[in-house]
Amino acid sequence: MRVLVTGGAGFIGSHVVEALAARGHEPVVYDIRTAPESDVRDPAAVRRALTGVDAVCHQAAMVGLGVGFSDATEYVSRNDLGTAVLLTAMADAGVRRLVLAGSMVVYGEGRYECARHGVVRPGPRAVADLEAGRFEPPCPLCGADLAPGLVGEDAPVDPRNVYATTKLAQEHLAAAWARATGATAVSLRYHNVYGPGMPRDTPYAGVASFFRSALARGEAPRVFEDGRQRRDFVHVRDVAAAGVVALEASSVDGSLSAYNTGSGDPHTVGEMADALAAAYGGPEPVVTGEYRLGDVRHITADSSRLRAELGWKAEVGFEEGMREFAAAGLRTA
Repeated sequence: MRVLVTGGAGFIGSHVVEALAARGHEPVVYDIRTAPESDVRDPAAVRRALTGVDAVCHQAAMVGLGVGFSDATEYVSRNDLGTAVLLTAMADAGVRRLVLAGSMVVYGEGRYECARHGVVRPGPRAVADLEAGRFEPPCPLCGADLAPGLVGEDAPVDPRNVYATTKLAQEHLAAAWARATGATAVSLRYHNVYGPGMPRDTPYAGVASFFRSALARGEAPRVFEDGRQRRDFVHVRDVAAAGVVALEASSVDGSLSAYNTGSGDPHTVGEMADALAAAYGGPEPVVTGEYRLGDVRHITADSSRLRAELGWKAEVGFEEGMREFAAAGLRTA
């Protein structure tokens, strides 16, 4: 297949391009980093890029939690307007296969169980609790401690920040496009992707990049809260492979399918910082007790649906991946 990869020069997109080529496909990079005219919000440019294309892997997005609500307009413009322009052009061009870079942030908090009330959904954490170092969300019914678990694709969505809201809107747009055109869209809800080529020193990068950048400066990684936040760290090559599998498996049926895309091996943020610092040979991490509003406490994936339906599984183990990431370079943008 000839596959247009929006954001194909970025962190994940560049690995998707490599994975597509390795499978014998013809990736076409569409990225504002390498060609300023390659903006997904430009209808004419997108139409030109879709010439002769069989499918699209849509990676282009403004990512991360951001620096405050002041950048909400930019998030919506790049992520949602850009997706709408792309899908409109695909509808006109007769391109009927889409793989979307989704995100686990659409869930908000992960899955929790209360010993008394079963599965519950805690609301956003109170500033007073965070200030006091009470980071675990309590049961919203009785205030008891909760046990975190794996969240599945059928869990209710509850985006807690602007970025998360735009990622959910992308899925809704893709679903509407698929229904209207009889096309197929797959959203891969990425968990915490890390690996070679992550951007350095940017407020929009992931926590793994923050820690790796600090180590490169000879500084100790600064771990927020108490470091016990649970995440699913998944290697970028595994994520790229999932994208190729989704493109090859998708059939034109007028629907959107969402799949969690995680390693299936959750770790705490503190464990990740320790493993990365040890592999790098740098200073030990420092747990600061700081927090960011909009962050969730625990979010880990149940990726069994992706394994069962598409035959994908993560291949890069946590320790192996952290060793490689410690030795790899970071990009500047």
